[in-house]
Amino acid sequence: MERRPLILIIEDEEDILELEEFHLQNAGFETMGFLSSRGVRQALEEEEVALMVVDRNLPGEEGSELIAALRREGFGLPVIFVTAKDRDEDVEEGFRCGGDDYLRKPFNMNELVWRVKALLRRGQASEEEILRHRALKMDLPARRIELEGEELSLTRLEFELLRYFLENPGRVISREELLDEVWDDSGERGEKTVNVAVNRLKKKIERDPEAPTIEAVRGAGYRLC
Repeated sequence: MERRPLILIIEDEEDILELEEFHLQNAGFETMGFLSSRGVRQALEEEEVALMVVDRNLPGEEGSELIAALRREGFGLPVIFVTAKDRDEDVEEGFRCGGDDYLRKPFNMNELVWRVKALLRRGQASEEEILRHRALKMDLPARRIELEGEELSLTRLEFELLRYFLENPGRVISREELLDEVWDDSGERGEKTVNVAVNRLKKKIERDPEAPTIEAVRGAGYRLC
């Protein structure tokens, strides 16, 4: 029997959490509820979570800060913020921190169910068209790159180079392979060309020099880490 999609909910008001779980379960979903961010990371590592519903006013770790951290850690599942933080700047911050939808309290529980279903349909349709790693998001059809919600400007070569790394996470890729798979025959080719291009890309996608996104592997090539 096929398992129903699992929705992870973080909501500090227990009565609202129970209502959300009730309506989502009636709509055919499994749910897992939390009153704070405690235990959420373990659940994400152990369970196949389809989508998260997150309040922003949480004890301890604020909801948008939690999602921003999870995005940096490589969790790419859809997120709906459900919160009383309803100013335009709050909504903008929610999307910038990695939210995919934003529902302001008070809200109709049926609308929450509709939004969950819509996001999951969209995710199924575009699963192979969106590449994510940490806080990076690559939209292949739109040829759009975002880092922590901010759009980056990449050249065609940088885009294709990053795409190849995202499609091969954790694997050491030689300079020769990058030349064969990413470069066309019209431009300059050689190991130095690869080094220059990778270093330019790294400057655009890395904010913390102590936590590189792409690392050089001595004598072998490069690896997305």
